[in-house]
Amino acid sequence: MILSRTARLLLRYVALAYIVILVVVPVGLILWRTFSPGIGTFFASVSTPAAISALQLSLLVVAIVVPLNVLFGVPTALVLARNKFRGKSALQAVIDLPFAVSPVVVGVALILLWGSAGVLGFVENDLGFKIIFGLPGIVLASIFVTVPFVIREVEPLLHELGTDQEEAASTLGSQWWQTFWRITLPSIRWGLTYGIVLTIARTLGEYGAVIMVSSNLPGTSQTMTLLVSDRYSRGQEYGAYAVSTVLMTVAVLVLIVQVILDARRARAAK
Repeated sequence: MILSRTARLLLRYVALAYIVILVVVPVGLILWRTFSPGIGTFFASVSTPAAISALQLSLLVVAIVVPLNVLFGVPTALVLARNKFRGKSALQAVIDLPFAVSPVVVGVALILLWGSAGVLGFVENDLGFKIIFGLPGIVLASIFVTVPFVIREVEPLLHELGTDQEEAASTLGSQWWQTFWRITLPSIRWGLTYGIVLTIARTLGEYGAVIMVSSNLPGTSQTMTLLVSDRYSRGQEYGAYAVSTVLMTVAVLVLIVQVILDARRARAAK
């Protein structure tokens, strides 16, 4: 169906209005509320001990989650792309489960599994290793919601790459790790980087699963998103706006990186 010029312009204006109302206006209001008192007030709000501790905890979680996702995500993508086995469809569905399940449900499930009264409660009760309401619980929740990103970005590249080069390297006497390091990894580097960027963004912005498994104590187990919620619920609206602005800045940087990676992947594919 060919639309007239008027219809195309109307669709563009509708799409633009949709984006402005749902994205630009809310973001603009937060930025205006944040910087209207002045830059000094903003820096004072985001440099409090609670804010610095929340930032450090968020970065620590990212530093743990990203390597684990790469360590287990790339082999999983290789298994899915290079093998046919019974239960493969079920495994694919499980990997995509975080996209369908509410993060709050994830948090509840982790409590039922790892809590002191949970199925694996002996880990805390008998061994004294606290998982729920501590850093391990936050890490587990973040891993669960970010599991698909690396796998879903790497697997299509492996399908596109095929096995010809890997088989040729094996025929010439290359060990499996040499084949992976010199052939497979360079071919998937942009998809892997893209998956890592998405993992970082989701980990920093996760709230629903984390709030369920964190004690939410300032300076102890409070991430950036929890700090925003805590400040707003306490009536410290400006503090919530300031921390939200920091998170939005990170989101914008992530978007810029995504655009750059998309451009490089497009050039590499030509």
